Amino acid sequence: MSVSLGPGGGVGKPRQPSLSQLRAFVAVAEHLHFRDAAAAIGMSQPALSGAVSALEDTLGVQLLERTTRKVLLSAAGERLAVRARAVLDAVGDFMEEAEAARAPFTGVLRLGVIPTVAPYLLPTVLRLVHDRYPELDLQVHEEQTASLLDGLAQGRLDLLLLAVPLGAPGVTELPLFDEDFVLVTPKDHWLGGRGDIPREALKSLDLLLLDEGHCLRDQALDICREVGRPEGALGTTSAAGLSTLVQLVAGGLGVTLLPRTAVPVETGRSAELATGYFSDPAPSRRIGLAMRAGAARAEEFEAFAVALRGALKPLPVRFTV
Repeated sequence: MSVSLGPGGGVGKPRQPSLSQLRAFVAVAEHLHFRDAAAAIGMSQPALSGAVSALEDTLGVQLLERTTRKVLLSAAGERLAVRARAVLDAVGDFMEEAEAARAPFTGVLRLGVIPTVAPYLLPTVLRLVHDRYPELDLQVHEEQTASLLDGLAQGRLDLLLLAVPLGAPGVTELPLFDEDFVLVTPKDHWLGGRGDIPREALKSLDLLLLDEGHCLRDQALDICREVGRPEGALGTTSAAGLSTLVQLVAGGLGVTLLPRTAVPVETGRSAELATGYFSDPAPSRRIGLAMRAGAARAEEFEAFAVALRGALKPLPVRFTV
């Protein structure tokens, strides 16, 4: 490999091939003809020949075997042509990514969503992206809160849709809306269908909860603590998802709390269920977006939050400012 001399005659850094030299070499490797290669990349034939010669000089390797009739790749040239193509492809990907970064709502957006939100809000989110941001490549990951926060911190995820506040360092929250919890009971339960259930009723009910790790479980436990019911007074039956939880209620094993956005989907599957509503102020949760503090796409995510609030207006929720 050729080297350059630094000030005073010392050995400097090795010279690096230029992108134009690599393009010229790859074009010749593909066409095995200088005139055709030059035409393919819009370069004069002398300039192309000079670029390939300069690349050989820089590398200290003969890449081509030139005859009066044709051009052949040397053994080293065949191997290095593969590497050169990979370099040019990587540069092309790099430039595409930079172009996408300049234009909002293009490129990839990796959205993390908690399981107690995903089935009920994703149809609206996907419709919004399809209609308003057709150039956005939305990739959805459904995970529990702890995993989502880890993915955000590690750069695996860009934006989260989940229950807030999180109280996590380095995370900026964009609140979207508040939604009430409702009480789902068997259809013949004495609280089924009522619209004035006091929170204190939760002290004595057989309340079914999600498994540990779900933020909705923690929220339900917080509500129970507020009315003076300790966690130890709850039963041991739990479920991995809201659908299973509601089916346990339909089977008469107890009652449960559902966020209002989940009610149409989950209670519509069984005629054995009834829904009751709490007196004001009803227990509730807040849903929002979360991003890394100082995220490069912060303005884009803030605009997305505004658009999403508008798209979610038909839902039975209260919007935050």
